Amino acid sequence: QVQLIESGGGLVQTGGSLRLSCAASGRTFRNYAMGWFRQAPGKERDFVAAFTWIGSRTYYADSVKGRFTISRDNAKNTVYLQMNSLKPEDTAVYYCGAVWDSGNNYRLEYNYNYWGQGTQVTVSS
Repeated sequence: QVQLIESGGGLVQTGGSLRLSCAASGRTFRNYAMGWFRQAPGKERDFVAAFTWIGSRTYYADSVKGRFTISRDNAKNTVYLQMNSLKPEDTAVYYCGAVWDSGNNYRLEYNYNYWGQGTQVTVSS
């Protein structure tokens, strides 16, 4: 089992920044790809970003490319999402997910085995 705990959400004005953290515990952080997804009210959970274990590659949704940066600190078992130039449409509950990295499609929610409880991000206009 992998337990994931997100933190860092909050209320910010348009153009502001937030950094989300996702701390993993339980099984080793090694060999897991980590992803961030978000879900706005009344909408499905959408892919935001992923950081793979294999090759340490990063992937981003087009809507956040150039504004968000995903990173991971394997010594701390933590993955981060730095969010800059925030827009009202970024308002959502942000979830961290983990999947044993076997070259999955990191953009698909159903490929992830473990999820955190989510953290609310609200961007005011």
